[in-house]
Amino acid sequence: MDRHAEAFLEMLAAERGAARNTIAAYANDLADFSAWSTPRGLTPLTADAGALQAYLRNLTDSGLAARTAARRLSALRQFFRFLVQEGLRTDDPTERQEGPRLPASLPKPLAESEITALVEGAARLSGARGPFAVALVELLYSSGLRVSELVSLPSGALRPDAPLIAVRGKGNKERLVPISARARAAVLAAAEARPEPERTSRWLFPSRAAGGHVTRQTIGLILKDAALAAGLDPARVSPHVLRHSFASHLLANDADLRSLQILLGHADIATTQIYTKVLEERLQRLVEDFHPLSTQEHAA
Repeated sequence: MDRHAEAFLEMLAAERGAARNTIAAYANDLADFSAWSTPRGLTPLTADAGALQAYLRNLTDSGLAARTAARRLSALRQFFRFLVQEGLRTDDPTERQEGPRLPASLPKPLAESEITALVEGAARLSGARGPFAVALVELLYSSGLRVSELVSLPSGALRPDAPLIAVRGKGNKERLVPISARARAAVLAAAEARPEPERTSRWLFPSRAAGGHVTRQTIGLILKDAALAAGLDPARVSPHVLRHSFASHLLANDADLRSLQILLGHADIATTQIYTKVLEERLQRLVEDFHPLSTQEHAA
């Protein structure tokens, strides 16, 4: 790998606290650009805007998915900005590059009645798995947490007298997330149902796994079991679906995008705009229900 790319990846780890998977994804995207540019006699310091355009055309012509091409352009933007900041280049060849047009990626949330059924199904699971499953559904749905954020919550994250919890999200950034009294009660009930040795764990959701806390895979499986108990298709239920449901239901009940961005921990409002379809449907209903002319027939 080019030494400049190595320096960039080291910066991501040291200064931005990027996760291992994130660094690996950047490394793969930069390696792909290097595999295309090196045979053409180009380096990160000599590639210009024309070269970037040719590379992006090559991605499209090779049939690469638009989302993958967009991710590679995003990685290159970060890389070339780093080179400019380090004084290795005086220009950024990605500055005026337009990314591929992405298809709309709309969430597929559960209905509110299905969330209720899922909680009831979770409660029917046997032994301590029941309270644990209820706690997972209640907390994921009431907070919109990423599953990676949930598994790493410390044991003292939820206190009876504190309406907010501190969550460490992507890029090691911390944000405050409100937790409902119902979700807090469910988590405390799950803690009471745990075996005695697990009650002194440093994690809110401890386990015998290597990390000492429950794994994402275990959470996914328990949610599938809760879905089956509720009579729901388990393929439709996951931590990510509960996060989508949280966001979609908030917007459907008059939340705004900016507030939702903060709650979800999105660095860019553009990421939150995936939910604008929900807003559009709500505004359309608003006009149909309340505009004085909406219920009047037009004259022929």
